[in-house]
Amino acid sequence: MDRGTRWLNAEQQVAWRAYLLGTARLMAKLDDDLRQFGLGINDYEILVRLSEAPDRRLRMADLADRLHQSRSRLTHTVGRLEAAELVRRTSCTSDKRGVWAELTDAGFALLEQAAPYHVDGVRENLVDLASPEDFAAVGRVFDSVSEHIGQR
Repeated sequence: MDRGTRWLNAEQQVAWRAYLLGTARLMAKLDDDLRQFGLGINDYEILVRLSEAPDRRLRMADLADRLHQSRSRLTHTVGRLEAAELVRRTSCTSDKRGVWAELTDAGFALLEQAAPYHVDGVRENLVDLASPEDFAAVGRVFDSVSEHIGQR
């Protein structure tokens, strides 16, 4: 045993395990809720990020970074969304190596259908379970985590 290790105390261990289990259950529930629309949580996040981007499109590399996904995983997922005609990929004219992922009108329409159900699920299973102060604290903690690790 390394004496230099800063072990978690009992209270920290309880909180850490609650985070792990709660996050796993929350993500599974949100993913399940989106299945009625033929989407999973990762698919939904791709559609959301594209919907928020100028011209509803992002370079694939930028999208992968924003979602913290590997490029190969994103390519596979976008391929499925493209087959469903929710997203289309196009070549970047200014950079022949670049590829755009663009939200189609059908993808935007599906997102408009799914979003109210998803937001209701987020509220019911997370936001409304915490006081505004506690929820804001969660945001601050994970902003710090993202900043510390260097990923936003």
